[in-house]
Amino acid sequence: MALGFILTGLGFLGLLLPGFPGTVWFVLAAGAFARGNPKWEAWLLSRPVVGELVRDYREGRGMPLRAKWIACTCIVVAVSWSLPRIPVLVGQVGWALVGLAGILFIALWVPTRRP
Repeated sequence: MALGFILTGLGFLGLLLPGFPGTVWFVLAAGAFARGNPKWEAWLLSRPVVGELVRDYREGRGMPLRAKWIACTCIVVAVSWSLPRIPVLVGQVGWALVGLAGILFIALWVPTRRP
């Protein structure tokens, strides 16, 4: 159960901090609570925003289009900010490719939830 609380805390940080994911931590927390104490899983799933994110993930509905745009924008900002701080060209190219892979994954493989 302690793991569930830690993961929930990371999830709430992800809701507050741009560029830090939240959904993945809530999904993991719900899984930890499901194994440890179903009451806490029910509590987590009853939260308005968090519960919807976890249920959508579990049911394979995907991400809202707005969330996909925000995620891709955060990747672009993070990569653009960090590229000049990488001293080696090979590292810069590698980091840019990692960012591009993240954007392509979100855009092409993560399903878009329709309203």
